[in-house]
Amino acid sequence: MQERKVRVLLVEDNDLNRDMLSRRLESRGYQVLTAVDGKQAWEMMGEPDFDIVLLDMSLPVIDGWELARRMRNNDVTRSLPVIALTAHAMGDHRERALEAGCDEYETKPIDFDNLLRKIDDLTGSERQ
Repeated sequence: MQERKVRVLLVEDNDLNRDMLSRRLESRGYQVLTAVDGKQAWEMMGEPDFDIVLLDMSLPVIDGWELARRMRNNDVTRSLPVIALTAHAMGDHRERALEAGCDEYETKPIDFDNLLRKIDDLTGSERQ
């Protein structure tokens, strides 16, 4: 019997970042769906069941801060793990992301091995 792939929703408006990260995750056995802004991501959350969301915080239309708050105030998405992705490593961004409802925080450029550990910890999966 084949093991179910972990389903990742990658919300990233930068084409290069989105393409690179989705390819690297897929090569590690994750199923990746992508959204280019917070509005598109919010609409997608009603469709398939995701195991985790990787959320760029600086998004157009609906930013990551607002999307994380919406997710935590919605019965369907309340317990869905979220990892904030941001280029802002300084200041209070980590605390703001956690207060908005994110479970973890990863700065860009992304340490891919560290991100994989966080995904696996939050989803209870193990990659080889």
